[in-house]
Amino acid sequence: MRPYPPEPFRIKTVESIRQISREERESLLKAAGYNIFGLRSEDIYIDLLTDSGTGAMSDRQWAALMQADEAYAGARSYYKLAEAIGNIFGHKFFVPTHQGRAAEHILSTLLIKPGNAIPSNTHFDTTEANIRARDGKPVNLAIDEAADPTNHHPFKGNLDAEKLEVFIQEVGVEKIPLGMITITNNAIGGQPVSLENMRQVSEIYRYHGIPFFIDACRYAENAYFIKQRESGYENKTILEIAQECFALSDGATMSGKKDAMVNIGGFLTMNNEDLHQQACNELVLREGFPTYGGLAGRDLEAMAVGLWEGLDEAYLSYRVGQVGYLAQGLLEAGIPIVEPPGGHAVYIDAQRFLPHIQRDEFPGQALSVELYVEGGIRGVELGSVSFAYTDPETGEKHYPLMELVRLAIPRRMYTQAHMDFVIETLARIAERRESIRGYRIAYAPRLLRHFTAKFEPL
Repeated sequence: MRPYPPEPFRIKTVESIRQISREERESLLKAAGYNIFGLRSEDIYIDLLTDSGTGAMSDRQWAALMQADEAYAGARSYYKLAEAIGNIFGHKFFVPTHQGRAAEHILSTLLIKPGNAIPSNTHFDTTEANIRARDGKPVNLAIDEAADPTNHHPFKGNLDAEKLEVFIQEVGVEKIPLGMITITNNAIGGQPVSLENMRQVSEIYRYHGIPFFIDACRYAENAYFIKQRESGYENKTILEIAQECFALSDGATMSGKKDAMVNIGGFLTMNNEDLHQQACNELVLREGFPTYGGLAGRDLEAMAVGLWEGLDEAYLSYRVGQVGYLAQGLLEAGIPIVEPPGGHAVYIDAQRFLPHIQRDEFPGQALSVELYVEGGIRGVELGSVSFAYTDPETGEKHYPLMELVRLAIPRRMYTQAHMDFVIETLARIAERRESIRGYRIAYAPRLLRHFTAKFEPL
């Protein structure tokens, strides 16, 4: 019997959810252009679209909301957040933003010029889009093991240091205004990055004088994996590991909707004072005054508390254990996934699950549709719909490493019975997988097309 981790919390408030009929689900999907983003939340039974801002806040966070200072400038809530960020991240300056993509937008606006190239292990969708919006080129340099969904490398999210050095030599430092790394590596299965790898990457960036920024959305989960898997860190606290990670960098972008455990909010940190001043100027133009940055005081308060709660080892053990339970259940049901599972989601390998559907017919999209039709479950395609692109210079079509469907588990929300229902639903889909067909795109914008694209079944 698969072990399910006991929750390190008690449930104090519940929200009713409901199942609608299969016929209703089919009709709603057609009306939404077969895009699961177009469905209403009330028509979803189990929503695994994302873990971003969808979890349950704690009693301490809700209590902090009542203590918020809503002053336009200089609110005490800002200084509570500043204290938490200073202690954990250690960078000299920060600006709050309404979410992580706003931090990415500000950083991209200030540093990226047309023709620049930005290396990382793997850029996620909004990071990649913000770089492309500035006519820059996001470059993914994950280790080779990342492309093999069955490889059990303990840190499959690592950036290949040799590839990075070659890339810098070929492109030239003058065309690389910053370098990045994403922890955990969301686009290739939520895989962690080792501290040893971050240290190597940091040394390369610093040797060449390239500012190093961490996409830190799930830094606490990454630190937990380091504690569990990397020699020499088993006796370190999660906070100590996180501090060591950030000390290697010049700044970070952060979506507080992940490991800061809030429904909205983010921030951008940096050590460079001139960059901070420019960020403040950009913030005032687009987000708000530097001491609120597009957020209410109550959001700042909740994030200050959530940053600390996200570092709690008992919570992280449960969180990773719940993801592991779902992953093991799917493997036992014969569902191919990215192994080993990451910290926030299980990624189904749609290409192996639906081998008869070609990449340009979007097997991940087909599976995400079937998941909703069969069980009212919403996941998200992270394959060629989300990440394939055509090189504007050569016209060459580039595909991502894998065709995935992500089942992201919101924090402190769903129970063991919900996970069992997901496993049972996918097992039923597997029985009729050969009858599933692909899709074509009927409409798509230039950037981030998976959010608003319309599809037609083939």
